[in-house]
Amino acid sequence: MTTPLTLTTVHRPDGTPLVTASGEIDMSNSDALAAALDAARRDGGRLVLDITAVEYLDSAGLSVLFARAGLLELIAPPLLEPVLTVSGLRELATVRFAPAGADDS
Repeated sequence: MTTPLTLTTVHRPDGTPLVTASGEIDMSNSDALAAALDAARRDGGRLVLDITAVEYLDSAGLSVLFARAGLLELIAPPLLEPVLTVSGLRELATVRFAPAGADDS
């Protein structure tokens, strides 16, 4: 069974793709996250991923983020700070922490 995950993509006024995820990211839906991120940056360049509405992130989701870390700006909730720090992702990607539900678009 696939864990509920909603992914939406828009472009900021400067043209930077913004992918917003809500729900949980795990092995059952990490391929959908990877596909959304890859589709959002078809033209190359950096992209922003807003996961402030994500309540759970497992190693499969982290793997997707690590593979794109050099091109990624991540907006995350404080809830995920421990996993992003312990995993080392904060050292490879630009990570900002915002309250859950904040509108950073």
